[in-house]
Amino acid sequence: MANGEIKENEIVAAPKLLLQIGKYVAGSVIVGDAMQCQRKLSVQIRGAGGDWIWFVKGNQPDGLDNIKVLFENEPLAVGHSPSRVPPGCDFKTARRVEKAHGRLEERVITVSSMLDEEYLKWPGVAQVFKLESWIKGGEGETKHQVRYGLTSLPAEIADAALVMAIARAEWGIENQLHYRRDVRLREDWSQLRPGQSQQVNSILNHTVVGLMGLAGVSNIQATGREMSYTPAQAIKLLTQPLLSSN
Repeated sequence: MANGEIKENEIVAAPKLLLQIGKYVAGSVIVGDAMQCQRKLSVQIRGAGGDWIWFVKGNQPDGLDNIKVLFENEPLAVGHSPSRVPPGCDFKTARRVEKAHGRLEERVITVSSMLDEEYLKWPGVAQVFKLESWIKGGEGETKHQVRYGLTSLPAEIADAALVMAIARAEWGIENQLHYRRDVRLREDWSQLRPGQSQQVNSILNHTVVGLMGLAGVSNIQATGREMSYTPAQAIKLLTQPLLSSN
């Protein structure tokens, strides 16, 4: 299956999945990446009594450009000092710094209610945001990332800090699941041809990540090397969830 077909299937599958879990949507916040950032899906979630937070990328160019322009720093006249909040803007910010696994990560989010549903032509939008992160690794290199998004959560319900906390759910999936699959399990280096073999490999990797998570394994690569020499440990890992549930 080609990459384009996979993305198209995700767009089609998301509304069907929501229909199956409809009773759980009410009162929940659905978080998604650019692939889920669709107008029809936004309407469906709000209709079911839920809210959404979407990250916006190039697949929604008009919305992305409008949000970028909103948060761009205005050119300063000579003799004026920069301001964190330009005059006339309702910008609110939140900042969080965390240190873990030898990395120092700083995140800053800026939210605004200035781009409403009529302006963006996006049903149910209440706020837009700019989320920046600076990640400093053990070797001293700093990686800077900027992401833009929109949400149906109004400012009186979700302030900047809460929007960032909820948005991190999607970021956590990206870091914890995809990074483990793509890098730790070397899925990006796979030589499998497009077709069912890729899908089977993806399912197996999902299973490995899930089982190791249940077993409290934090270093998948090291555990994988250890189990290649001691197959009995792998069998124990496979049977442990079954034994625990009985």
